[in-house]
Formats: sequence, C-alpha cells, structure tokens
Amino acid sequence: MKIGTFDLKQDGVFIIAELSANHGHDIAIAKETIRAAKRAGADAVKLQTYTPDTITIACQKPDFQIKGTVWDGRTLYELYQDAYLPWEWHQALFETAHEEGLICFSSPFDRTAVDFLEKLAVPAYKIASFEITDVPLIAYIASKQKPVIISTGIASEVDIALAVATCREQKNNQIILLKTSSQYPADISDANLSMIPDLSQRFEVLAGLSDHTQGELAPVIATALGAKVIEKHIILNREISGPDAGFSLDENEFRQMVKAVRQTEKALGSVDYSLSAKALQSRHFARSLYVVKDIPKGQIITEEFVRSIRPGFGLHPKYLKEIIGKKVNRNLEKGTRFRLEFLA
Repeated sequence: MKIGTFDLKQDGVFIIAELSANHGHDIAIAKETIRAAKRAGADAVKLQTYTPDTITIACQKPDFQIKGTVWDGRTLYELYQDAYLPWEWHQALFETAHEEGLICFSSPFDRTAVDFLEKLAVPAYKIASFEITDVPLIAYIASKQKPVIISTGIASEVDIALAVATCREQKNNQIILLKTSSQYPADISDANLSMIPDLSQRFEVLAGLSDHTQGELAPVIATALGAKVIEKHIILNREISGPDAGFSLDENEFRQMVKAVRQTEKALGSVDYSLSAKALQSRHFARSLYVVKDIPKGQIITEEFVRSIRPGFGLHPKYLKEIIGKKVNRNLEKGTRFRLEFLA
C-alpha cells in the first residue's frame, strides 16, 4: 500500500505530524509548523477539514456541554470554532507541504469536506476516532479508492469490524487501523499497545498508533510491536496555546521521537540467520580445536594435547569426541590449528 510516494511495505514507519488546532489562527504559523515537521523528520503532515457547523450545532443544552476533558466549560461549537482550520488556507498549506517534500492529507468530517479535499487531490484520508461510527461518511470516503486510516479510540470490536466491512463493501481494502487512546492527554497506562499487532491480525489490515500520550515512549514501543504508522501532534511553540497544545510535541521533541523510532527500526532489523561481515569478524573469538601442547608423531590424542579454546580458526569443537583416542600422523606444535588431516 502506498500513500503518495511512501510505500508502507518497504519504506518503514510512516510518521505523520498532526497540525490539528496548533495554528494559532495564523496561516504563517501553520506554514512554519509544516516546515518544522519537515525539519523534525516527519513523512507527512495531516490537517483537519471541518467547520463548527459541519461537525456540530451552536447549542447550550447539556448534551453539547463538554465534561470530563481538558476542554470542560465549553460547548462543542465553541471548541470547534476555536480549533478549526479555515478551508481557504488548505490550498496554500498543501502547497507548502509539497514544497517541503511532505505528503499532505486530512481528516474530513462530512461529505462536503471530502468533496473539497478531492479537489486538492489528497492521497489518503484519515477518519478521526469519534467518527468511526459514522458509517455513511466512512462509505463515502472509502468510495474514493484511496487509503483510509481509521483511529479506533472510542471503538468497540463491533465498531471496528463495521468500519472495516464498510470500506471493503466499497471494494477498498487499503485500510490502516490506529490504536488510539481518546483522552487528551492520554496516560501511558491506558495505551494498550498490545492491541496493535492484534488489530493487524484480527482484521487483516495494517496497523499503527495515533498517540496522545506525552513523550516518545509509546511510539517507540508501537514500532517494536509492528506499527506501520505513527501519528503525533506537533506544535511550533506551546506559547501559541490552543486546545491541543498540552499533548503536542514541539519541533525538537518531535525530532527526538522520529530519531527514536528510526533507531528502533534499525534495532529490529529483520529475521536473517546469515552472518553479517561484522558477525563473521566476531567469530574469530569463538572456540575451536587447537594443539595446546607439543604432540610427537604417533602420539594418542588426549585433552592434554588438544582442547576447545579461543580463537575460532581451528576445527569445530563438535569434532573433539571424534579425535580423542586417535593418533597423529605428524609432529604438531603448540598453537597449531587442529585439522582432521592430522589423524593417522
């Protein structure tokens, strides 16, 4: 599966810098954040495409009051009014990303956003955690026959199965499920990263992590568990503030996360029992059979004369039982690599 030019099977972990609400209502900040994502080593930058009116309604009733989050005391409409990215910025931000060599795509929150993003030729779509139950929206997104990345933070197994089935009903099997903790910020003890390989196996898709914990530990563990995608919020400077600032990484922190993920990939390597040049060099320190005491011709070999010692240039130690009790056919000096041809 490819997202833009990035091959998720061959190019390693796909690292997404999530811009979200970290734009400070200033397009210059949004552009510079994209540049910062590039400097930090991200492969892609992701936007969110909605307006307050496409995601909720202006209403003061209790149902629309936020409770139990860092955004308590606000209505949904007020939150999204503060957080949304103006649609008229999208073209310029996509151009900035392309200039930087970053893949750029977005999370649409209704059909009008999908139609808008199609005009920008997005290479993929992200379905936010809270939209995983919006089956009509998922179907419409999947019908565009592009990779669909789905966060699973609030989803039951039934919800995930329905979302995956909805994509496949549209003949779209380009599906990536992201383990997500939909708390902001999320506690590391709630990460449940063991879900990543299970999501991949259970639903026969690629899997990854959309991370709201603080720091780089969760992305590193996710990589070790086989995550193909890591998504993390980035902010140019926390002084910008905004609803996502508390669980976003600044440029330096994001760079450290990317470095840690890439080092983890190198450490994981691949299943390969052949020996590298370095490993072959190290085998010089292995054990092998050596003459440890001068042996006269015709002498019966005992462990007084031949032992398994370092270095590893002599005969394999597995032959020791075979040669003990046999005679040598020549004089052998101490320190000689033992060979089977020395047997009488």
